[in-house]
Amino acid sequence: MSADLIDGKAFSSRVRGLVAAGVAELSQQGIVPGLAVVLVGEDPASEVYVRNKGIQTREAGMNSWEHKLPAEASQAALMSLIAELNADPAVHGILVQLPLPKHIDAEAVINAIDPAKDVDGFHILNVGLLGTGQKAMVPCTPLGCLMMLRDRLGDLSGLNAVVVGRSNIVGKPMAQLLLGESCTVTIAHSRTKDLPAVCRSADILVAAVGRPRMIPGDWIKTGATVIDVGINRIEDGGRTRLVGDVDFDSAVEVAGAITPVPGGVGPMTIACLLANTLTACCRANGLPEPEGLTV
Repeated sequence: MSADLIDGKAFSSRVRGLVAAGVAELSQQGIVPGLAVVLVGEDPASEVYVRNKGIQTREAGMNSWEHKLPAEASQAALMSLIAELNADPAVHGILVQLPLPKHIDAEAVINAIDPAKDVDGFHILNVGLLGTGQKAMVPCTPLGCLMMLRDRLGDLSGLNAVVVGRSNIVGKPMAQLLLGESCTVTIAHSRTKDLPAVCRSADILVAAVGRPRMIPGDWIKTGATVIDVGINRIEDGGRTRLVGDVDFDSAVEVAGAITPVPGGVGPMTIACLLANTLTACCRANGLPEPEGLTV
């Protein structure tokens, strides 16, 4: 037996197509969704990511603004920029690229963003709304994972879901989304007793720990759907390559379906950022939210 591959590239292309169609519809009413991305410093990986976001935002027909501040910029300068973007009606989504330089309080910065424009879904208000089952801006990576699970499995109600990892960015919001789908949810982590047995109980296994190939195939229930959020660089024969948190070669023999790394969850993150920006624009204008792009 070999698992079906869940193709994140193809799926994200479909999502971006839905976003572009929604943007085209809004533009006929004279409304153009706008995303502002803020980058502090010159981290090479962040610069590439921000550039890709800008390209895909414009391709979807949205307005895209990039604000770059030097690494030594003060917290006050960053807060002032966020206040300007909060007040700008043309800006529907604000994203501050993480990580920030150490002298800046990232939590304070995130919580200074207008929650309605917080397309990353990290503001404490959005965290609370998601946790209580109310309408929120949902973090992009978990939203992408949920879209792929719904597409693969349809109704998730009653399934056992195990999320390995308890980060604020992926693990915790992923668990909240799965609870919202009426799954029975376990959050597992480094202190979990008998982690292999917990993983084997999962109909849906989401790996988000940031440790290369930590979960082998014999931890996976036969036929389970495996979503591998991990993106880890490893040395392999003098070259570096990307692997997930799941040992793909052994897992693919057991799982019913699995996301590859690369080409699985990764492409969904920017696609869902665009979806969130469209959603934020619709909400700001009192219009119906785009179908199939929200929770």
